[in-house]
Amino acid sequence: MRPKLLIPILSLLGVVSLTLMIPCLAPAGEISATSSYKVLEPIRHGNLAVFPVVAAVSHDTQGFLTLDDGLRSGEVVVSESGVSPLVRPRRDGIHNQRPPGFGPQVNQLVLVNNSKRPLILLAGEIVTGGKQDRVIGKDRLVPAESDPIDLGVFCVEPGRWTGPKMSFNAVDTPMAAPGVRAKAMGDKDQQQVWSEVRNSQARIAAQMSAPAAAAIAGTSSYAKVMQSDEVKEKVDKVAVPMQHDYQSVIHQLRDRHAVGVVVAVNGEIIWADIFASTSLLEKYWPKLVRSYAAEAMLSRAKYQEPDVRSAQQFLDDLEGRRETVETEPGLYRHTEITGDTFKAFELTSLLPKTGFDLHVAKMAE
Repeated sequence: MRPKLLIPILSLLGVVSLTLMIPCLAPAGEISATSSYKVLEPIRHGNLAVFPVVAAVSHDTQGFLTLDDGLRSGEVVVSESGVSPLVRPRRDGIHNQRPPGFGPQVNQLVLVNNSKRPLILLAGEIVTGGKQDRVIGKDRLVPAESDPIDLGVFCVEPGRWTGPKMSFNAVDTPMAAPGVRAKAMGDKDQQQVWSEVRNSQARIAAQMSAPAAAAIAGTSSYAKVMQSDEVKEKVDKVAVPMQHDYQSVIHQLRDRHAVGVVVAVNGEIIWADIFASTSLLEKYWPKLVRSYAAEAMLSRAKYQEPDVRSAQQFLDDLEGRRETVETEPGLYRHTEITGDTFKAFELTSLLPKTGFDLHVAKMAE
């Protein structure tokens, strides 16, 4: 993403009208020298503002599977570690012996991708069930027809360590609000994640009626709090019109490749999510917008008017003082960039005929 954002002509694009952009579909494996992102005027609801982002280059992402689609079809199975169905049998049909102490762990889940497509996992996606609800800790790709993998997760349900079954629900997975995502992605610390979950629940409860606040106090599940009727109603007041409005924008800008958003709460830019294609954005948009609305509900700071120039600058600035790169050769590269006021995360596909960023997330610090 950085070469695409930092090219010298980008500052000129901020003042050139959208109609002057000439989008193109980049051939697989090639990155156009004219590639760039442009931030458009925001869509506002309450104290939440979402700036659509369009790209001059789009990529073919139809060959990738999302977690929601995989769980719904049954092709992807997530379970507590140590569950027999997810332990590969030896060729003689006998299961391998488990090492001492092998069994369910707070920060471990096992995932198998039985589909013929590589699976995209996004940091912040919540899987509910098992002994505790968990949030995925970082973006990654899982190969098609994979062996069981250790899925790096953080618990977002402090207090429960029981469950009627070890598998996880095959329903649409919610997305944690940016505050919780930041603790998992940036701090990578279970105690920090738990602390942010508790703080979020307390701030939500303070805005609810007495019965709803009591119900929130009676559960440790972040997902259940966000799915409770009164909380959903408040989130929906912002998320539903925002989702509808931006889907209209996506439809209108499909030929110009709407690929993501920059997010502001109370006029302060806090986050950006950028995808490789409009179709991939559309798959994640319904749960992303709910996560942004949840974050806006938690904030009661004085409102300021966000502006396009600040959003563009936030998206463009990826000059960090430190980079950490993790690579699974032939599959993906995960790059974490730490700047003075931000952290950014790039998931790059290394599969044949790809070589592009599937997802880029950036958080303000």
